[in-house]
Amino acid sequence: MSASQIPAGKTWFDTHKVSFENVPIAADQGISTSEFLDASEATTTLFDVLGSVAFTPVKNDMLGNIKKVRERQLAAPEGSSTLQSLVKTELASKSHKATEGLLWLVRGLDFTAQALRADLTNNAGVSANAQKPNKELSESFRAAYKNTLAPHHGFMIKPIFSAAMSATPYRKDMYARLVGEGTSPETASQSLEKWVAALEQRVGILKTFLASPEAKW
Repeated sequence: MSASQIPAGKTWFDTHKVSFENVPIAADQGISTSEFLDASEATTTLFDVLGSVAFTPVKNDMLGNIKKVRERQLAAPEGSSTLQSLVKTELASKSHKATEGLLWLVRGLDFTAQALRADLTNNAGVSANAQKPNKELSESFRAAYKNTLAPHHGFMIKPIFSAAMSATPYRKDMYARLVGEGTSPETASQSLEKWVAALEQRVGILKTFLASPEAKW
């Protein structure tokens, strides 16, 4: 996806089938499987917006993990209404393919959330089209990778992902690509804050659950 594919007057966020803000969280913290996967799938198009083929492995990794969870949902829909129930029923069947896929998907989403949160924090009050922000986007992405995915990547995978971090565009260019014709990049910055907050909330719930004994195989 590129800025040219975002409708005039709209932002990247408007192209999502489901946004994380609309992914239901039940009273018991259960996260709706279908909506979460739809929102995650929409998130992968961010790596197209970033504009480098170096991000293709990052995108494909997330899509592959979404596919694993979807396949389990389709195979056992009655036990997959929430991600937590999907994991519990799968592990009870002595399988963990989707659970492992969800673990890696959450790590990828955590990386995305941390990278974008760092930009929002480091450049609070700085315009989206500033030529010289306090910190460039690449710094935020590298730090997020180090905190989230890097500890779990082997020596063959790390260089591939590190190359993607180095290919991160300038901050002003990313915000410009998040909007269609006639839309201010500042609009995207405001939408990003709400989107990241919703993503962080759901990722936090899932990280806690996946670290619990009931999600281990």
